[in-house]
Amino acid sequence: MRAERALRTSRAAGAVRASRATARRDRRGTVEVSSLRTEAYREIKRRITTTAYRPGEILNETLVAESLRIGRTPVHEALNRLALEGMIEVMPRKGIIVKPVTLNEVREVAQVRASNEVLCVSLAARHADNDDIRAMRAVLDAAPAAIAKRDVEAMMNLDREFHCAISRAARNRTLADVLLQLHERSLRFWFISLSAPRHMEQVQREHRAIFEAIRTHNPKAAARAVTAHIHAYVHNITQQL
Repeated sequence: MRAERALRTSRAAGAVRASRATARRDRRGTVEVSSLRTEAYREIKRRITTTAYRPGEILNETLVAESLRIGRTPVHEALNRLALEGMIEVMPRKGIIVKPVTLNEVREVAQVRASNEVLCVSLAARHADNDDIRAMRAVLDAAPAAIAKRDVEAMMNLDREFHCAISRAARNRTLADVLLQLHERSLRFWFISLSAPRHMEQVQREHRAIFEAIRTHNPKAAARAVTAHIHAYVHNITQQL
């Protein structure tokens, strides 16, 4: 009887260990698939944003997966996400097309940005503390190296960081969320605009004007500076398209 109970106990313990091992493998598999999906999403989005995948280009899912060295399933799921975000379009009998850049879209996004950015910098000029000022200054101080190398992608990312720092300083999370979506949608436009000769230097000057207005807690000057910044961007990209 004791031997039978011991055997049953041993078998039960073995089953529990096997179940736990399977669960660990399942979790690892889930985490791995999720990680690959995220990796595929980020890299495809980066290629679209930096125009490595050109506006209007037709993408082959198999070739994209091969170039990323990632399986088709994570790539397919990443492409579906990018389609929902409006960066690619699935066209019947044509395939996956990188969404073209249109001047109308640039102007529409800029128009929505303008009103929200004015509110954001005005709030930032009122609420920014020393930590916020240091964060903005750090981004501005990093820009000259990117400008010297003509590293458009690095400057584009610094542009985003600068505006994110302002959003944090505004102390309005809803506004920050709205602007984050607008900035993400604008990244490809920024890349194209920053590729123009001497535009990086112009953006840096405009950012410094915005920064000084926030640093000195001058909401009206901040609003004027960011309005001029957006108008200059629209004018510049109009010349590129």
